[in-house]
Amino acid sequence: MPEPRPAEPVAQAFEDQRGRLHAVAHRMLGSHADAEDVVQEAWLRLSRQDPDAIDNLGGWLTTVVSRLSLDVLRSRKTQPQPSYDDQLPELVVTFDADPAHAPEETAALADSVGAALLVVLEKLGPNERLAFVLHDLFAVPFDEIGRILGKSTDAAKMMASRARRKVQSAGRPEETGPEQRAVVRAFLAASRSGDFDELLRVLDPEVRLSVDTGGEPVVVLGATKVAANARFGAGGATVGRPALVDGRLGLVAWGADGRVMSVLAFTVADGRITEISVVSDPVRLGRLDLPMP
Repeated sequence: MPEPRPAEPVAQAFEDQRGRLHAVAHRMLGSHADAEDVVQEAWLRLSRQDPDAIDNLGGWLTTVVSRLSLDVLRSRKTQPQPSYDDQLPELVVTFDADPAHAPEETAALADSVGAALLVVLEKLGPNERLAFVLHDLFAVPFDEIGRILGKSTDAAKMMASRARRKVQSAGRPEETGPEQRAVVRAFLAASRSGDFDELLRVLDPEVRLSVDTGGEPVVVLGATKVAANARFGAGGATVGRPALVDGRLGLVAWGADGRVMSVLAFTVADGRITEISVVSDPVRLGRLDLPMP
């Protein structure tokens, strides 16, 4: 017999929730593929339910996705897992609605932290991770979190508080305000004009440049060597746009054919660039849906 499907209004309601559900599962699991599997399983479970028996579809789906994600997290504790890079090869790129504004003034920043936050969340236990993600990132009340975990409301609060302290102690993302942006702009302008002295001015003496071309990463250390290679990945680029890349100030460069040629991310501290990461691997860039502006 064919599997029962929800009525059309419920199916549409599920589609309306899909993006949020995927975001919850992704923050829980750190993998878009695993998150998609969890959301699909939630759909299958909904298809076998009587819609009239569900008072709050959004809450019901959040509970199902959370419990499924919790099961996946717990199973990882007993099974060998691939490395973090294998689980999450995606770059998280966010463009500011208005590049003149500092990104911390926009809602984009919280989402763009993406992979950086997921690295920290990997250090949390499954219950702590669920409590933190649902409450601090998606504003789910503690009484609902307690029911999902089979714990009291106070216990859910304690788990979220414990997780919050661990996240905070792991360090905040780099500052990405106007001063840091000015440093990156100065670097990009100097690299375009070939102003070697200006490059040395904005680069930390021990700056680290890493370039991912798809093979063994290329690493260059020191301001003099990095300045000498400042036009890395820029040849042939016709359009560049500032962005946040995994929560860091960055740049996306497109070629004349409209394909992304490279994605750069900068770390700025004390008025100088301390790290530059460049991705020009066609496979990783091919996963990005970033049409030329």
